[in-house]
Amino acid sequence: MEIRTFTEDDRAELRELFARAGEGAPTESLWGHADSEAEIYLAPYIDHESESLFLALSEGRLVGYLTGCEDTSAFPGEDELLMRAVRKHRLLFRREPLAFFARSMADMAGAAVRRRPTAKTFDDSRWPAHLHINVAPEARGTGAADGLVNAWLDRLRATGSPGCHLQTLTENTRAVRFFRRMGFTEHGPSVLVPGIRQNGGKLHQQTMVWTP
Repeated sequence: MEIRTFTEDDRAELRELFARAGEGAPTESLWGHADSEAEIYLAPYIDHESESLFLALSEGRLVGYLTGCEDTSAFPGEDELLMRAVRKHRLLFRREPLAFFARSMADMAGAAVRRRPTAKTFDDSRWPAHLHINVAPEARGTGAADGLVNAWLDRLRATGSPGCHLQTLTENTRAVRFFRRMGFTEHGPSVLVPGIRQNGGKLHQQTMVWTP
């Protein structure tokens, strides 16, 4: 397994991997429109912090990636990126995205009535860095995920980062166990992620943190 940083020549293959790496997961596609989702969860990392984008290759083929950010406060906000994608791709005029956003609004309204928190961006100067990781189904269990996270944490140690956070799904117990093994610990409560469903059930976000 080869772990290295992104180069511009990887862009097309990485975009293809983005569309299939989450296969089988609840977040495989949030609203059924891969191009707009990539503009939020992939393209900004290529454009703004490509030196923190790590790739896993097996026999020369891209099988996983980790998008990292050393300072979340200096990175484009997810809400801002979402609004751009909604306007550019006219998502409110597409059936699947419109259904997702309507469900999200209903979930947030219900949570507000019950005075329960919902998922939001994490902002804490103790853990300013963050990451997202995706590994293709055929590469799970091969060490690709370990290699990607270790490369990212080594970079944070080298740059003197005070810490890193990530946000995963509480119901994805395999992911939670993996991140624990990599040195992350749960931080704060598990909260509702508006709009997302798995087998008809609501899902919840767990923030996890790592300190060098």
